Amino acid sequence: MKSGYDVLKERGFIEQFTDEALITEQFAGEPVTCYIGFDPTATSLHIGSLVPIMALAHMQQTGNKPIALVGGGTGLIGDPSGKSEMRQVLTREQIDYNAKCLGKQLSKYIDFTDGKALLLNNADWLTKINYIEFLRDIGRHFSVNRMLAAESYKIRLEKGLNFIEFNYMILQGYDFLYLFQHHGCALQMGGNDQWGNMLAGTELIRKVEAKDAHALTFPLITTSLGQKMGKTEKGTVWLDAELTKPYEYYQYWVNCDDADVERFLKLFTFLPLSDIAVVKTLADARLNMAKAVLAYEATKVTHGAEAAKAAWRASMEAFHSRPVDADLFTSSDIPREAPEADTSAIPRYSITGKDLAAGLLVASLCAKSGLTQSMSEAKRLIEQGGIYIGERQVKTVDEKLSIDDFTGGRELRIRKGKKKYLIIEIN
Repeated sequence: MKSGYDVLKERGFIEQFTDEALITEQFAGEPVTCYIGFDPTATSLHIGSLVPIMALAHMQQTGNKPIALVGGGTGLIGDPSGKSEMRQVLTREQIDYNAKCLGKQLSKYIDFTDGKALLLNNADWLTKINYIEFLRDIGRHFSVNRMLAAESYKIRLEKGLNFIEFNYMILQGYDFLYLFQHHGCALQMGGNDQWGNMLAGTELIRKVEAKDAHALTFPLITTSLGQKMGKTEKGTVWLDAELTKPYEYYQYWVNCDDADVERFLKLFTFLPLSDIAVVKTLADARLNMAKAVLAYEATKVTHGAEAAKAAWRASMEAFHSRPVDADLFTSSDIPREAPEADTSAIPRYSITGKDLAAGLLVASLCAKSGLTQSMSEAKRLIEQGGIYIGERQVKTVDEKLSIDDFTGGRELRIRKGKKKYLIIEIN
């Protein structure tokens, strides 16, 4: 079996590390205990958190022991890393609730049963610290000059860094020491913006315990167009099915740029690299099949097989796509046959017969239903020929929806461009 480090490296997870030779040696021995911290600022994580989540999952699959650390304690302060302004301060109750939600969510990706992995909350030790003892035993190991040189602090110094935020690096460093002492954790992983905080932890362990600990970071994942992962015109793509429906989640992945397909398959699915390598040779319809596999596998990882199949069926039916050829991605269980008609996963918007009789502008319907972000966007798209009722192009911004558009039924499809559908139903 390949080591966890080798798997992360070949799939593109690793950006920088403390000492590759020592890390490789560490993985060659006993199973490695590693950790990643998750900030409980919301009730759900989003696609931007998937790289660290998948890294922990790969570590577990290669025989190592991951620790998912929810920052219930550090969340009371707020991480200044990568932020130009101070984060909103949440109450202890809000953070505790968010932490419980994140713990439940992380359990979908990582098996915490029977000690295979640990789900911890740093509030359990940080909120019990005696301040004077902490300053004497831990604070004395930190150089203010070196802390101020950290990139996460330099950005904030221009606008003002308060004393509460200044403590964040010390607390994160202490987290690493605590996990090293109590759980044998000698590797911290995280985003590039955490590099300074992570090095502070490795140095603290060296000074207190006279032993080595290591850190590695993940690259900032952007699309080939330079856009931040997980951002769409409708906002953030969440991992919670109540916040981002599985169909919408599937659509995010299936609509990725051609240049991103291979990289995203490596990072966001568990398909073997031997299967993924074929993407380099694909074009046109078969490359679109690879996108369907990416969307299906990514949705399955987050929402389960049944939700992935429902999203696949709805998408195939909506866009009249070809099923994936049998010779492609043979390790994927994506259905290979054309699906029966199923529109249950496509977003819907209800109107009444009274609404219809009163005269409902198509542009207004687009805005109210969320198909477009605003009335002005709807009008602009209509003028550009980008809105369709069924297969009929809407010609003018004054056009109204008619009962005749429903062709004898109580549902119709309204389409924005080539990729976004909505079902309008009469209640």
